[in-house]
Amino acid sequence: MSTATRTGTPSHELHVADTHDLIRVHGARENNLKDVSVELPKRRLTVFTGVSGSGKSSLVFATIAAESQRMINETYSSFVQGFMPTLARPDVDVLDGLTTAIIVDQERMGADPRSTVGTATDANAMLRILFSRLGQPHIGSSQAFSFNVASISGAGAVTFEQNGKKVKERREFSITGGMCPRCEGRGQVNDINLAALYDESKSLNEGAITIPGYSMDGWYGRIYRGCGWFDPDKPIRDYTKQELDDLLYRDATKIKVEGVNLTYLGLVPQVQKSYLSKDIDSVQPHVRAFIERAATFSTCPECDGTRLSEAARSSKIRGINIGDACRMQINDLAAWVRDLDEPSVAPLLKTLQHVLDSFVEIGLGYLSLERPSGTLSGGEAQRTKMIRHLGSALTDVTYVFDEPTIGLHPHDIARMNELLLQLRDKGNTVLVVEHKPEAIAIADHVVDLGPGAGTAGGEIVFEGTVEGLRASGTLTGRHLDDRATLKPSVRKPSGALEVRGASTHNLRGVDVDIPLGVLVVVTGVAGSGKSSLIHGSVAGREGVVSVDQGAIRGSRRSNPATYTGLLEPIRKAFAKANGVKPALFSANSEGACPNCNGAGVIYTDLGMMAGVATTCELCEGRRFDASVLDYKFGGRDISEVLAMPVAEAEEFFRAGEAKLPAAHKILDRLVDVGLGYLTLGQPLTTLSGGERQRIKLATRMGESGGVYVLDEPTTGLHLADVENLLGLLDRLVDSGKSVIVIEHHQAVMAHADWIIDLGPGAGHDGGLVVFEGTPADLVAARSTLTGEHLAQYVAG
Repeated sequence: MSTATRTGTPSHELHVADTHDLIRVHGARENNLKDVSVELPKRRLTVFTGVSGSGKSSLVFATIAAESQRMINETYSSFVQGFMPTLARPDVDVLDGLTTAIIVDQERMGADPRSTVGTATDANAMLRILFSRLGQPHIGSSQAFSFNVASISGAGAVTFEQNGKKVKERREFSITGGMCPRCEGRGQVNDINLAALYDESKSLNEGAITIPGYSMDGWYGRIYRGCGWFDPDKPIRDYTKQELDDLLYRDATKIKVEGVNLTYLGLVPQVQKSYLSKDIDSVQPHVRAFIERAATFSTCPECDGTRLSEAARSSKIRGINIGDACRMQINDLAAWVRDLDEPSVAPLLKTLQHVLDSFVEIGLGYLSLERPSGTLSGGEAQRTKMIRHLGSALTDVTYVFDEPTIGLHPHDIARMNELLLQLRDKGNTVLVVEHKPEAIAIADHVVDLGPGAGTAGGEIVFEGTVEGLRASGTLTGRHLDDRATLKPSVRKPSGALEVRGASTHNLRGVDVDIPLGVLVVVTGVAGSGKSSLIHGSVAGREGVVSVDQGAIRGSRRSNPATYTGLLEPIRKAFAKANGVKPALFSANSEGACPNCNGAGVIYTDLGMMAGVATTCELCEGRRFDASVLDYKFGGRDISEVLAMPVAEAEEFFRAGEAKLPAAHKILDRLVDVGLGYLTLGQPLTTLSGGERQRIKLATRMGESGGVYVLDEPTTGLHLADVENLLGLLDRLVDSGKSVIVIEHHQAVMAHADWIIDLGPGAGHDGGLVVFEGTPADLVAARSTLTGEHLAQYVAG
């Protein structure tokens, strides 16, 4: 057999390997998707649009990205898969042409107090190595500069075999860590107000302990009453010094109460262990109130908040220690690293320089590496996650972004668009869920879902180019070129909220009067000091109701009815109408189906494979015991009520035999924020980011307060929904409330009665009020970045 050399003109026929240029989805039914089929071009930028709840995230994240991740996980051995999160196959008929998916979502970064911007991006790890090599005096390896490693030493006998004999030797060891011993690497110390733990005028049996969950009828009561170190009938004020010390400070001690082995721990270490070690935002409201009442937090006096030991702070490079470096603004730190010319660590300096420059490039140069990661906004967290992908050598990857323009000023959106296009131009597929017209405009391909939200959505109503979307007549197409106009007249304030000398974070002694009785918008580029001003100087005041961007927490057993407190009056109404206990009408209590324990489904764990959820055969997914469904209120049983959409339930409880004012008031607020399509029993875990924020807003609107502070309420809102939000804000103001909105959306700015613009830049280039006045004055002056962009916006 001979071999021949091919000569002449090369063939222009397409190689079979180059024909796989589409991601094909057929028959997707995740969440509310209705047998969706779509073909997405690879190596292009595709934007998914549609109202909040229309199915964008279900298609992009729960179907395409989820299946990509699941198939990658399956390439590992069964042993390794056992240590990885198990992912179920999405409910879809065909998924073809997938590539490796990298998800960059809006989820806040871990709120662990030990996690900082530096530790989350590996910048701290590189800095620690740098200081361990170049720092003078030399104090040890890189862990000597880590605030998460404590210095410990020890000695003891070790036994080992040598030449067939057992040999004993004394060995010593020591680990040099960088953790501050006083605050244990947290940067803060806490002191406990003992008066918040107990009422000294009462005895234990009279309920002296006022810590949430410390009932004398439960295990804590058994432990404290049965330990035998103090009389449970004696008022705490009469305790001897030793008895009070045992109650408050005794270390963990094994005791036996009623024949059961238990561990006794004094109240103070118990509170520190159970409550103060947790992220305050992750606990229930009544527990948060207790923590705020019982504990005072202050900067550690020993390390001045750097979290580092004295030895770690003593080692310096050109007069800067690692604490100083982490405290610098990142663009300043990048300049400092650039000036270090040390050939011995050249590769390390080059990589560190790239990471720091990426922060600056992505618009986060105003942060510092010591900033706790839990304090980043959703937009900042998402951009921080993007950093590790900038400059990556990977190509033919699918990058999936969830509203990357969240928290961005119009000035910064152009920069974000450039980054998305750079990722695409390297040969990657970029999928973006987005609402902002400026971000939709750069798409190569647009997929519009709808036509409505929830059960009214889940279909593809348009697929094609941006120009095609404009002419399509869909809800997104009709609103794509919407431009809010400046109001011909603005409301007159009824007073002012004075802020004097505000200096939180980067604010430079700001003095400002915030008008009351009107709609005030606080704006400025990301990092200019908006949140620092409002959350630092306004949100904590009496009568101020603050609705921030923090995600609402809830399991699959939580739903809009439980989260908003709506279920309470409904259960009581059912109980009163039928003469039984309210607990029967809770699927998490006595009324639960005995077969599935009120979950509605049976979960089967399959080890390293994805578990299987099957609808409970006994209750058929209704979650309640059959006997409970015999009880009716207004002609409906409790499962039928929980299956109602909010809008239908609002009518049901408004009048007639099912009239229930307490429930109607909550439902009315849910309709007001545009959530009329949600069902009362829909698990919170299935809600989109925009829906979660609006359900939080509806809940907080029920609180009594004269001033509402909203932090970027347009997050996750479709262009059409922004109009509804503006109507809601107007109704709040017209009812006598004062509304302060931190916002970048130009439609909200144009609708304001008063604008406070911070800047002129971010970080230490910001922190000043650069404009106060009406939107019309801001547009006329064009004196700030915001003024320039708002003028272009209203001009169309």
